Amino acid sequence: QVQLAESGGDLVQPGGSLSLSCAASGFSFEYSKIGWFRQAPGKEREGVGCISASDGTASYVDSVKDRLTISRDNAKSAVNLQMNSLKTEDTAVYCCRYDTNYWGKGTLVTVAS
Repeated sequence: QVQLAESGGDLVQPGGSLSLSCAASGFSFEYSKIGWFRQAPGKEREGVGCISASDGTASYVDSVKDRLTISRDNAKSAVNLQMNSLKTEDTAVYCCRYDTNYWGKGTLVTVAS
């Protein structure tokens, strides 16, 4: 069955960096586009970015595009989200998605001094 498991969430100070990982199984990962989403407290879930299957091209929403980098390791069936210059407004549960129906449980990122 399809499984997605995020890891790497932590408490980090503003301006700091954090790397999240999404480990996938149960589907043909190397042929699959994967998306990253986040849900801040009291807000709706929003897309952060995604990475294609074909050439590993990543795209991002404008609010994060200069600070976040999505990459994939097909050998490990994993997608990484590198976050730099973190802001308090980046505090959220971050989760990955495969297709439109499969979500991980998420990992909490808290940005606070």
